[in-house]
Amino acid sequence: MNIEYHKWWSEHLNQDMELKVFGHAGKPMLVFPCQGGRFYEWEDFHMIDAVQWFVDEGKIQLFTVDSIDKQAWANWNTHPADRGRRHEDYDRYIVHEVIPFIRGRTNPDQKVIATGCSMGGYHSSNFFFRHPDIFDTLLAISGPFSLRIFVGDYMDENVYFNSPLAYLSNLNDAWFIDQYRNSRIIVCCGQGAWEERMLSDTYALKNILEEKGIPAWFDIWGYDVNHDWPWWHKMVPYHLSRMDL
Repeated sequence: MNIEYHKWWSEHLNQDMELKVFGHAGKPMLVFPCQGGRFYEWEDFHMIDAVQWFVDEGKIQLFTVDSIDKQAWANWNTHPADRGRRHEDYDRYIVHEVIPFIRGRTNPDQKVIATGCSMGGYHSSNFFFRHPDIFDTLLAISGPFSLRIFVGDYMDENVYFNSPLAYLSNLNDAWFIDQYRNSRIIVCCGQGAWEERMLSDTYALKNILEEKGIPAWFDIWGYDVNHDWPWWHKMVPYHLSRMDL
C-alpha cells in the first residue's frame, strides 16, 4: 500500500497541520477523526486494515486529516462564539488547503467522499452538506448532527451554520437540494451503549431529509451495536462494499 505523510504550515489556522495519504488510485475519501483525534487515528485503531482491500484494489484513496476540536467546539475554556470562529478557520483550511491538495493528486473534476466516526461523523456530514460542490458522497458513522452537547442552547451565526439539524431544517435553496439529491448519503448508527444521542440526531436528520425529498440511506444497527471501534470496523467496509466505486 502506498502511504505518504505530509505536513505544512496552514495559513488559515496559523499552525502546522499534518495528514496522511493511503493508496495509489480510486475515488478520494476525506477521513475526519473522532473528537480531538489525530491524522493517524485510523491507523492506530486498525481501520486502515479494515478497508485495506478497497485501497489495494484502487477503489479509494484515503486522506486522513487532523482535527482541531480542542481549539474549537471542544475547547471548554472559551466562549462558544470563539469556538465557532476557530471552527470557521478549520473550514477554510479544509476547503482551501486540503481539497486543492487532494485535487492535485487525483482527478481534479472528481468529487470527494466525506467520512468519519463519532465526531468525525459530525464533521463529515457538516462538510458534505455545507460544500456539495466538493463532496458527492457522505458516509457518516455514529455521528451527532447538532452542537448542543458542546454549546448548549447558545446560538449565533457560526453555531447555526455548523449545525446540520439547524440549517437543513430551514434550507429551501434549490441548488443545494438538487446537489444533495444527486449525491449518495449514508448515515449509520447503532442502538447500543453510548449511541443514544447519536441515534436521536440520526432520526432527526432522517426526518428532515425525508421532508425535503432528499434520498438517503439511514442504516440503524442492533441494540448490541455500541459506539466503539469494533463496530465501526464492520460498518465502514460494509457500506463501501455497497458503493459503486
